[in-house]
Amino acid sequence: MQELEYALQKDREDKLSSFRSRFYFPQHNGRDAIYFCGNSLGLQPRSTAEYFHQDLKDWQDMAIDGYWKAHIPWMTYPQSMLPILSRIVGAGENEVTVMNALTVNLHLLLLSFYRPNPDRYKIIIEAGAFPSDSYTVETQAKLHNVPADAIVEIHPREGEMTIRESDILETIHQHKDQLALVLLGGINYYTGQFFDIAAITAAAHQAGAIAGFDLAHAVGNAPLHLHDWDVDFAVWCSYKYLNGGPGAAGGAFIHERFVRDTSLVRLGGWWGNDEESRFNMEKGFIPKPTAEGWSMSTAQVFNMVALRASLTLFEEAGFANLQAKSRELTAYLSDLLKTLTNLKFDIITPAEPHRRGAQLSLYFGDQAKPIHKKMLDAGIVVDYRNPSVIRVAPAPLYNSFEDVYRFYNILRTL
Repeated sequence: MQELEYALQKDREDKLSSFRSRFYFPQHNGRDAIYFCGNSLGLQPRSTAEYFHQDLKDWQDMAIDGYWKAHIPWMTYPQSMLPILSRIVGAGENEVTVMNALTVNLHLLLLSFYRPNPDRYKIIIEAGAFPSDSYTVETQAKLHNVPADAIVEIHPREGEMTIRESDILETIHQHKDQLALVLLGGINYYTGQFFDIAAITAAAHQAGAIAGFDLAHAVGNAPLHLHDWDVDFAVWCSYKYLNGGPGAAGGAFIHERFVRDTSLVRLGGWWGNDEESRFNMEKGFIPKPTAEGWSMSTAQVFNMVALRASLTLFEEAGFANLQAKSRELTAYLSDLLKTLTNLKFDIITPAEPHRRGAQLSLYFGDQAKPIHKKMLDAGIVVDYRNPSVIRVAPAPLYNSFEDVYRFYNILRTL
């Protein structure tokens, strides 16, 4: 395992190995950098430029007719991505949509699903949630003028880095009479912990609360079955593991029991109106009875092109195949890291494969920043997060076992 030939043999056996050549890698000293930062920004597929060129050509040649006659008509552009996206998140096509950006979508969905009253107004989130989530919850609480104890944070136990799921379930039970919403990250951005979404959702429902999730670090990474898990709603961005490019349009899931309920309050916009009556130009918002009923504005075609290019590769590779490779890559990385004796760090991401995705978070204490700089100088692209963690994420669509070995080989010389 600690020899290069082992990694090369694994790559020869890897039926997804050819996908690596279909992405652009940043360069370091004339060769591909070791890019383990897909948890922040995925690499660009080489086909992306062709996809952009086609839509630019359609705009050039057709102008307004592109809405109906482009190779992918702009009127229904988001719908072209729903078949593969729904399979990635484990949902029906009517339950997912592509729109806006993650935090915008989170606010929009909370206006539908966080409906506090004097009896039920509390929101449970994880302590140390990504700032977008904590800011959203904070400002939604202010918007609704709820009591000061509305936000309940779940912390790891003293001396521990991850949150015990038994503590999540106990906290839900403890606040069940006043609980309106449970909102967690599917995978915690800092520790890489993959929460038991099904169990948390069931506990929230038993308490009479709504269960929502920020899947920014889970979508395209971890296995998701949102419909079968009975999740009420979820949001995500598309520029991490989905390789949609910087600022790519985000996505949302709303369970079909809600999308069919057109009486459920949501903010209206022309693009969310029922397609049959959209061009009647009449008063009276009639939401489309799918997740697209939460869309508000014209599809941002040029903010979705790169995502469509990447999703085509996901479809070709097969998400089950990507999951299998991801488990192997991450386990290989973990096993190699455990053999290092020249660096002092802890892997704070859970060791069990079902409790993590592709990311391993390495806690270096006060040496994290200088070690991170040395990694960057050596051609390793990973990111640092306060306090003291370096996140390492080998993405199965474009990373190889040789990448993992090269990473390990550099680290043992630091």
